[in-house]
This record gives sequence, C-alpha cells and structure tokens, in this order.
Amino acid sequence: MIPAPTCPGIASHDPCCGKIDRSSPGSIAQRMNDQDTRHATAKPENPWVSLAINIAIPAVILMKLSGEDRLGPVVSLILALSFPLMYGLQDFVRQRRFNFISALGVVSILLTGGIGLLELDPKWIAVKEAAVPGVIGLAVVLSMKTRYPIVRSLLYSDKIIDVVAVEAALEHNGSRAEFDRVLAVASWLLAGSFFLSSILNFTLAKVIVKSPSGTTAFNEELGRMTALSYPVIVLPSMAVMMVALWYLFRSIKRLTHMDLEEIFHPHPRGGR
Repeated sequence: MIPAPTCPGIASHDPCCGKIDRSSPGSIAQRMNDQDTRHATAKPENPWVSLAINIAIPAVILMKLSGEDRLGPVVSLILALSFPLMYGLQDFVRQRRFNFISALGVVSILLTGGIGLLELDPKWIAVKEAAVPGVIGLAVVLSMKTRYPIVRSLLYSDKIIDVVAVEAALEHNGSRAEFDRVLAVASWLLAGSFFLSSILNFTLAKVIVKSPSGTTAFNEELGRMTALSYPVIVLPSMAVMMVALWYLFRSIKRLTHMDLEEIFHPHPRGGR
C-alpha cells in the first residue's frame, strides 16, 4: 500500500481537501491551539456600546444641551467629544498596542474640538471629515507595497480568521500566488469603502454645518451631522466593506478547500 502524501511541517493534513487535524502534535497545530487560547480570552467589543458612546450620546448632548440656558456651546462641545475620546483611549490601553486607525479617530476628535473652541471657519469641519477616511484609504493602497498591508489587520485578521490554518492550507495547495492577488483586490475594495466615506463625509458636513463655530447653532448642526453619519455614511461604507469580506472569504474557501467553520477561530464552549 502506498502511504498518502503529507505536507511537510503540517500534522495530519488531509491531502484531498486541505484540512488540518488540530488534535495531532506538530508545530503548526500547536501554534493554532496557542492562537485559539489567546483569542478565547480576548473580550470582543460591544457594537451597541460603541454606537452609543461614539454617536448617540455626543449627538444628544450637542443638540439638546448646547443652549445658553443649559451647558452652553463650549462646555457641551467638550463634554460631547470627551465620550468618544475616552473610549478611543480606553481601547488603546485595552489592546496594549498602537492602532493607526484608532489613532486617527482620536486625532479627528481633537481637530473637531479645536475647530469649535478656536471658532475657525466651519468649512474646516467638512475638510476634516473628508480627510480622515481619505487618509486611511490612501494608507490602505500604499500599504499594499509593504510587508504589512492594512488589509491584513482589518479583514484578513487573526482576531477572526484562523490565519495559521489558512496559510498552511494555501502552501499545501500551491495557492499562495493566487491568494496574494485576492488580497490585492480586497485591499482596493477596502480602500474604496474609505474613499466613499470621505466623499459622503464632505457632502454631509457641507450641507449641514453652516453656522459660525463656537455658537449654539454650530453645536446643534454638529450633533445633527453626527446623528446622520450612521445611516448616511456608515451603512453605505459598511456595505462596500462587506462585499470585500464576502470576496475574501469566498476566495479563501475556494483556494484552501476549508469549510467556513474551519476558516474562523472556534468559539470557546462551556464557558472555557
């Protein structure tokens, strides 16, 4: 009997379908299990809390508490911006590592506060709103030529994908070059979502924010823009990003012959 061919360095790899046996000893399997343990202990972000702190609470404060008979435009602006600012800093401390996009978010908040407190021309709000996602989109494109493309942090991330298993299956099936092309297409789709956000941000800010900064009307318009940012900006941009995710996962499944449940990190069971 001729023994079934195996892939060097991969324990108990099924040569027909590219699946990896996690229970077998070996360097790849051990690294996969170690990676699963790390991700099982990571506390995922609550999207509802994020929406409340970054959008809902600041919008309510700016629209309802900016009057001179309440907090006033300066105090309400500082209070409204403190919520997403502290949330971003807390996320930085929790992750214990520098995140380029989170850092840009904090800079964006500080710029908004600076424009309002220094009473600059409100046109700078539109410029700032367009610049931040535009810079991220440009960074995504430029990073494609580096060893660490941003798409690997946002879409092809080891926080959600079992990267070690996928990489092993790609090597076994000889699909590495084709997968690199897939990542390039996914990068352009991801960059497109940020460029779309940039255009929508600029348009929304120009249409809504027209009053002089440092006034109650300016704060109320800023709050209205924040409240509308989710349906007008976030949802369309998220739709483009979901297309990029769908394309990436479909391609991984095709190139590795892995099932979707094998591509994603397994969730801990029984409270472990």
